[in-house]
Amino acid sequence: MAKNVTENKEPLENQLWKAADKLRKNIDAAEYKHVVLGLIFLKYISDSFEELHKKLIQEINDGADPEDRDEYEAENVFFVPSNARWESLLSKAKDPQIGKHVDDAMDSIEKENPSLKGVLPKVYARQNLDPVSLGELFDLIGNIALGDVKSRSADVLGHVFEYFLGEFALAEGKKGGQFYTPRSVVELLVQMLEPYKGRVFDPCCGSGGMFVQSEKFVKKHQGLVNDISIYGQESNQTTWRLCKMNLAIRGIDSSQVKWNMEGSFLNDAHPDLKADYVLANPPFNDSDWGGDQLHNDGRWQYGKPPAGNANFAWIQHFLYHLCPTGQAGIVLAKGALTSKTGGEGDIRKALVEKNLIDCIVNLPAKLFLNTQIPAALWFFNRDRTNGGFRDRSKEILFIDARNMGHLINRRTREFSEEDIRKIADTFHSWRNKKGKYEDIAGFCASAPISHVAELDYVLTPGRYVGLPQEEDDFDFTERFNSLKAEFEGQVKEEERLDKIIEENLEKIKLGQ
Repeated sequence: MAKNVTENKEPLENQLWKAADKLRKNIDAAEYKHVVLGLIFLKYISDSFEELHKKLIQEINDGADPEDRDEYEAENVFFVPSNARWESLLSKAKDPQIGKHVDDAMDSIEKENPSLKGVLPKVYARQNLDPVSLGELFDLIGNIALGDVKSRSADVLGHVFEYFLGEFALAEGKKGGQFYTPRSVVELLVQMLEPYKGRVFDPCCGSGGMFVQSEKFVKKHQGLVNDISIYGQESNQTTWRLCKMNLAIRGIDSSQVKWNMEGSFLNDAHPDLKADYVLANPPFNDSDWGGDQLHNDGRWQYGKPPAGNANFAWIQHFLYHLCPTGQAGIVLAKGALTSKTGGEGDIRKALVEKNLIDCIVNLPAKLFLNTQIPAALWFFNRDRTNGGFRDRSKEILFIDARNMGHLINRRTREFSEEDIRKIADTFHSWRNKKGKYEDIAGFCASAPISHVAELDYVLTPGRYVGLPQEEDDFDFTERFNSLKAEFEGQVKEEERLDKIIEENLEKIKLGQ
């Protein structure tokens, strides 16, 4: 198995996905993802444990104890009991009871590591999971970490975990979109907000993509990951478990990522939090959010949202949790840019007049797996007069990205790195003190708030950016002559065919 993986020129994660997917048999993707992702996580913590375990063995004479859980906790490494270590399980991979061995291993790991309590999947002994296929998965995942260095192992395993999350989301379609925000959308949000340090909050965090990309951003720009702290909330317990594993495999502290079934509106897990950044992709047009129980909630500072649609409840929930210099980047259904039902138009007007909206980005269709509803990005800033940037208090940037991105299959579109860079650079050029921003017809426009008021506070970017300029070297005469020649050629061809038909008809008549 290892030989095939290393010799094949196809990217490692692609090979692993194809191989793992072939083993799925009669298990649907929604269930199977927990089987595969659980084993990847098990491999990660086992690799990390074994590296430190070997080091402690060499230090026994100095008083080290390789089986003392405190030794591992001190190094921020999960303690893995003997029955759950990868090599131990691998030796039982061909045992018909391998599923029970893995479930027992997951249970043992949770008992030894309180932060993982209730997180790990225990689905391996189910009857619809073929023991032979599970054994083959062990062989497959054993090839992921190429080398013994923890950092390299974690990077590879983390990358594979993230890739598999995306592939399972694609495989599940609409259901997959409930736990996974497309990577290119998350990257765009992070590149525009640039969360270098501070508290990052996502109150509908899914499988944790916003947090992972924030950490990647900090690392890419030579920052310190410990300079950001993560706060999150998720109402779906199964998705919360994926998030906890996704963050743990990256070494990100997830102690402030909370779960409760009531959700962020009815049971805010971080009621006193004032975050530096909010990044979120809440459910679009959610009608079942408990609005009828929250008529006089303190979060509704810009108007009471309608009970039948949570879009403007989410906006105000995010703003409530921002510190005085905080910024937010969120995804909302495009209808929120124009809607007036239930007082939504009045709330949108208040947000504009209170000088909170920095930028609106219109998104292309087919970006999201769980819906075909058109969407847009909203960017908020509580301090638009300064906040380290130029004074933007009397204007809003509109970007129309409807025609950007490329199809990765018939149903799904994603942004390229160039697309993300173009949109993010436009935003930074506009808000930075030394930025060289210019309006581009059909793409971006910096509109004064007075103009937004004239358009009745409708925030659709197309209203402001206009149409792209036509090529000024268009030769009308040349184009006319070309079309004329094409038309005349078609007429001559039709005349020729008519003549052939007439001649054949005449021959038929003579033959009769």
